[in-house]
Amino acid sequence: MSYLLLIVEPPGQRVERGVEEGQRVFAEMLQFAEALKARGVLRGVESLATDAKGARVQVRDGRSRIKDGPFAEAKELIGGFFLLDVATLQEATAIAAECPAARWATVEVREVGPCWT
Repeated sequence: MSYLLLIVEPPGQRVERGVEEGQRVFAEMLQFAEALKARGVLRGVESLATDAKGARVQVRDGRSRIKDGPFAEAKELIGGFFLLDVATLQEATAIAAECPAARWATVEVREVGPCWT
């Protein structure tokens, strides 16, 4: 079964952390990813740039609306994700508790599945 670990960060955290500390925690996350890969449970992982480099798209009544980042109204931003292949939600949440980002962000665990369930 597939589970997605979403790294949900407070906005501005990366700027406050600075480059040197940011590189240190990124290296920690890379080590975590390598450990998951060695366990055979990692299907995919990516870090995401800040929302300043993103856009939001909505289509209403056939018209597209695009809003460039940063998103001032955002209380949180998705900083990255791990896609796991594990048997249970309990196994996925146990792995989330091992994630270094759980110390400075929230790790949201979501089962991958169709949008109607």
